[in-house]
Amino acid sequence: MPKYSAFDIIGPRIIGPSSSHTAGAARLAYLAYKLANEDIAEAEITLYGSFAETGLGHGTDKALVAGLLGMDTDDKRLRYSLLLAEEAGIKITFHISDEEREHPNTVKIRIIGTSGDITEVVGESLGGAMVQIVNLNGMSVRISGEYPTLVVMYEDRPGVISKITEILAKHNTNIAFMKVFRTAKREGACMVIETDTELCEDLISDIYNSIDKTYEVRTI
Repeated sequence: MPKYSAFDIIGPRIIGPSSSHTAGAARLAYLAYKLANEDIAEAEITLYGSFAETGLGHGTDKALVAGLLGMDTDDKRLRYSLLLAEEAGIKITFHISDEEREHPNTVKIRIIGTSGDITEVVGESLGGAMVQIVNLNGMSVRISGEYPTLVVMYEDRPGVISKITEILAKHNTNIAFMKVFRTAKREGACMVIETDTELCEDLISDIYNSIDKTYEVRTI
């Protein structure tokens, strides 16, 4: 029989009513907020499937906005997130879509940062507050947010993976899991590296300074 931890059985602390429509939604938006890597000026949120059909009754709208404000799943301010966003001058727009998606609990979040940069993510809430980002700025990815995570978007070419792993070793950072995605040979690529320790700013600077044609480096 497989072994389970107490966390697997009990689950995380959350503000309800739903682990998928409330807590999962908050986690997805929080990951989007971290990937944007700056304060948010505006967010456009599109709900699909079950999120679109029953999400408002489960507080999915409030949970998503709470995540964009940097709140955790058990933050008691979650129920007031729409008001808090309005007070902060953050414009939030919701859309309901009948487009079919691979997973019923799917959301697309388009963030405009205070600098004007745009970050777009598509995420799925899998249940039990577990989530995954499946698309980042048009690139198919898989990001769970369960570990400290380094996301590097770059031009696909030989040697980049080895250079990044060398930089991680230099900073005494151990790789737990690594996945590489790309649109096509020698075009855009995305490396998602989950690590055993938190990621420091010096490591990010080293990647930018050491590897040409690195477009974005983000951490969660």
